[in-house]
Amino acid sequence: MTTRRNIVLSAIGLSALSMLVACSGIYTLSADVQTFGAWPEGRKPGRYAFERLPSQQGDKRQDALEDSARLALEKAGFSPAADAKSADVLVTLGARVSALDRAPWDDPLWWRWHVGYANWRHGFGRGRIGAFAGLDLSEKRYDREVALLLRDRASGEPLYEARASNDGLTQGDAALVGGLMQAAMGDFPQTRPEVHRITVQVGAK
Repeated sequence: MTTRRNIVLSAIGLSALSMLVACSGIYTLSADVQTFGAWPEGRKPGRYAFERLPSQQGDKRQDALEDSARLALEKAGFSPAADAKSADVLVTLGARVSALDRAPWDDPLWWRWHVGYANWRHGFGRGRIGAFAGLDLSEKRYDREVALLLRDRASGEPLYEARASNDGLTQGDAALVGGLMQAAMGDFPQTRPEVHRITVQVGAK
């Protein structure tokens, strides 16, 4: 069984998430999701409490991440416990945002222009092919990913792991992170280890 260390994503990038404010209004968010584990048949979601790794203790960025996960857990049927000792399930969270430089030919629309893509890859420079000479058509994109690990408090046994990711032109904000959390828990209590798409409404209570 995968260890907790391997399951939970690095918290690198949380500072960017915690500094952003939530979007106003309701919008649709799609994410690639994977879910693992074996939630016991017939077991109710019960009460949850967050559990932090040693490196996450006293980190205000983790406060923001936990706030983003509450709605997702409660929509899945969980309710907050007064403290960890009274919880049925302990939840560990992770998130990361990675900045990537993309060429315009990374888009499937450009795949047929394989020669142009090859030229890009072999150092002809940014945006200096044919009609695009002199233009910088590259764009920075961000991969955003969250993960949740749910463990039985009494036994410490991992019960459910969920992760969701998407990308876009910005780092995202607290509302987007909350939407990724909702997408990650969209299969619960079922699991689908293969990557699949889940769409949620962000900003809807």
